[in-house]
Amino acid sequence: MSDIASFIRGKKILVTGGTGSIGRVIVDQLLSYDPAVVRIFSRDAIKQIEVQNALAEDRRLRYILGDIRDQDRLGFAFEDVGIVFHAAAFKYVPQGEYNPFEAVQTNVIGTQHVVSAALNTPSVSHVVMISTDKAVAPTSTMGASKLLAERLMTAAHYIRGKKGKVFTTVRFGNVLGTVGSVLPLFREQARGGALTVTHPDMTRFFMTIPDAVELVFESLMMARGGDIFVLKMPALKIADLAEVCAQRFTSPPARVVYGAIRPGEKIHEALLTEDEARTALETERHFIIIPQIATADVAADQYTYTGALPRTSEAYLTKALVPLRHDDIEMLLDRAGL
Repeated sequence: MSDIASFIRGKKILVTGGTGSIGRVIVDQLLSYDPAVVRIFSRDAIKQIEVQNALAEDRRLRYILGDIRDQDRLGFAFEDVGIVFHAAAFKYVPQGEYNPFEAVQTNVIGTQHVVSAALNTPSVSHVVMISTDKAVAPTSTMGASKLLAERLMTAAHYIRGKKGKVFTTVRFGNVLGTVGSVLPLFREQARGGALTVTHPDMTRFFMTIPDAVELVFESLMMARGGDIFVLKMPALKIADLAEVCAQRFTSPPARVVYGAIRPGEKIHEALLTEDEARTALETERHFIIIPQIATADVAADQYTYTGALPRTSEAYLTKALVPLRHDDIEMLLDRAGL
């Protein structure tokens, strides 16, 4: 991490969605790298107050109340910034089905505002956006909106002209313990005596918050522009996770019951499609999706990374992996501090 520390040291940083589960951990990690300023941009006044109370002594922090849907307000926050972490997002699948334009306004229009602000701010050198496996072959409005956000980030690299800016994306699986994730829900349901799983065969990719944030910073250092970084992560059955949580949270264990699949929800997820795999690179820890957009002035060797080789297998799907056993899920929850 020493290279990251030297890269961050003395710079002005902006974190959109900086009071969210991932954004907040990015902020905490950034502060350990000695930046000049970290601007926390979010629309949740209550969460901003909570962060201010927790980190009141740190004079490097600036709190900007605003929404990425507001282009003028966002442009104000970008002034003199060097690096941008774009973590603000609409991330709720069922709510997106009933309120689709809300997902579009935040994830598509809001991301375009971030791109435009970065292109129009001379000091910005790097923009890293947080995406999700829901963007892969999406069946939900939220997933489709994040797919468009990924494409906006990739395209931004090719419309930057001679500005020398780097736009990149990191694609997450489900992050254990974040707001809106299944773990807080299972903990709450356990108090009522029953945990609800929407389908007995449902599988998901999971990662811890530290894994997620480490991927963000590794991608910042490795990015060539327009690329998408994906951490290799385990798959597990949600029913198995529920059974482990029932044992973990209640005594005697709560029951596991089955309901209906929610609007927009998949049974299985993917982190890498077959089409993406054809041109993706692979390291010991990551997949790197090379942008399909190409222009005449892009050097053939632009997309080279230390230790990366062509992807040697097909799409990366939860249903194609051996799911974690109960004891492995226990170890994952322990590692996540849950």
